Amino acid sequence: MEKNSTLKSGEFLVKDAKPEDIFIPEEFTEEQIMIAQTCKDFLEAEVYPNLQEVEKGNREMMKVLLKKSADLGLMGISVPEEYGGFGQSFVTQMLAAETTGAGYSFSVAYMAHCGIGTLPVLYYGNDEQRQRYVPRLAAGELIGAYCLTEPGAGSDANSGKTGARLSEDGKFYIINGQKMWITNAGFADTLIVFAKIDSDRVLSAFIIETATPGVLVGPDEHKMGIKGSSTAQIYFNDVKVPVENLLGKRGEGFRIALNILHMGRIKLGANVIGAAKKAINDSVKYANERKQFNVLISSFGAIKHKLAQQVIRLFAVESAVYRVSKDIEEMEIVLKAGMEDRNRAAIEAISHYAVEAALLKVTGSEMLDFVADEAVQIHGGMGYSSEMDVERGYRDSRINRIFEGTNEINRLLVADTAMKRAMKGDFDLFGKAEALYKELNDILRDDDKAGEDYFGEKKRYLSNFKKVILLCIHLAVKHFQRSLINEQEVLNNIADMMIETYLSESLSLRTAKLAGLKDNISVYKDILDVNLFDAADSIRKSAKDLICSIPDLGNGEDMLCSVEKLTRVRGVNVKDARRRIADKLIDDNTYKF
Repeated sequence: MEKNSTLKSGEFLVKDAKPEDIFIPEEFTEEQIMIAQTCKDFLEAEVYPNLQEVEKGNREMMKVLLKKSADLGLMGISVPEEYGGFGQSFVTQMLAAETTGAGYSFSVAYMAHCGIGTLPVLYYGNDEQRQRYVPRLAAGELIGAYCLTEPGAGSDANSGKTGARLSEDGKFYIINGQKMWITNAGFADTLIVFAKIDSDRVLSAFIIETATPGVLVGPDEHKMGIKGSSTAQIYFNDVKVPVENLLGKRGEGFRIALNILHMGRIKLGANVIGAAKKAINDSVKYANERKQFNVLISSFGAIKHKLAQQVIRLFAVESAVYRVSKDIEEMEIVLKAGMEDRNRAAIEAISHYAVEAALLKVTGSEMLDFVADEAVQIHGGMGYSSEMDVERGYRDSRINRIFEGTNEINRLLVADTAMKRAMKGDFDLFGKAEALYKELNDILRDDDKAGEDYFGEKKRYLSNFKKVILLCIHLAVKHFQRSLINEQEVLNNIADMMIETYLSESLSLRTAKLAGLKDNISVYKDILDVNLFDAADSIRKSAKDLICSIPDLGNGEDMLCSVEKLTRVRGVNVKDARRRIADKLIDDNTYKF
């Protein structure tokens, strides 16, 4: 990859990537595939046979499973070798997150420990803290948890009331407060706790061991799904925390919390892929066994439509997830070359891609919800029975739209963060948007399609989608100005267009790259054709909603005409395309895309 070929966060709006510049799952190395297989084998041998017991709230069983995963090295994939881990690349970390995503509530406990329970110490701890905690966390000797949310502080995390004051002898911080919705609370040994020191306006972060006097863990919450994961409130009553357990600098806690959330969101984007593949596999296997009217239900057009849509939505999200994973990996290499603290460089690289992290959290969680819902529907009445995995998967999927920041918050972040990055000078968003707006009449006249090949046509579609977004951003900023932050519906329109465009572009780039790797990519072209056909409608609707939300817009009709033209795509026989996609899934009897 050429040195400057990696796009900055949000830059996809104004700059095109090339197929050769992105990473696709078909390029996994033998070592990466072997790590993924180890994760799969562990789920089959240890997790699935014990799921029913774990879902009864058996905290000890979950802790045993986590320790067994550590014994195989699965907890050390993100941890450098100097701290007892394997120091794998970010793409490999994401592949492990994907594969373990098929583990239902085990996946939640595992990801919470390996991510938000361990990495804050690795990324923000000093040398002594890292040496004291990270090797034991990677080995499963300690289980970690992350304590940010409070009864009165959810999305507005900085409004938390948990407080810390320095003891008279200056050796301890005295912590008092309450945290809730804490994953792994019932068996965690170490906690990353956020509190305000004295009258500080911003949070600080602390490493607190649960064995410390004054730490009280409540009973597990009764939840809709992920019943096997321990989720409880934790109370801190005059807890004496050694001053050397302050994580990072005083007042740095809010930044730590935000950056760790970026990491959690991007890894959730991978995690849901594994869960979705499990649901698709369950769907097609059942469809290939269940008969109605003396024929397999997999032969019915309505079922093929459902199976194909599951595949299309998953394949698009997967394409986007590994595209940005490689971008983060490349950014990490650049930052490590210029930063003394290589571990801090890793989280800075992830945090740089905050736009894509929020984007993939939203679309990934909503993709899984769709896939899980259709899996239940394909199973019919059996899908509603707790005997079937799809019933558990349906309940478990719902939480993903809530934690790591609700999808409502993340949609706002997608649009707002991209614009803020542009204002900082990361890329020329507003200049290009204004220039495009001035050329509105040219857009209405221009219809040059000469010399296009298949991928050239797709590139034109995507370029036009980006033009729609730029025009809408220009209108929104011009008319709402500083009050745009309060126009959440408008920001949501922008975010939805960005999500559709990023996914469609990632899918198109992956398909183009596959053309050089496979002899026959016809089914992948079917996936791309249907995706773009649907995306055009979605973008058109979001853009029209935004335009019509602006009062007294003098050229509103011209804008609407421009959107109609820019979202016009060639007609596709989506029925036959979906049937071909479904037929491959049905013939393979498993997801092999």
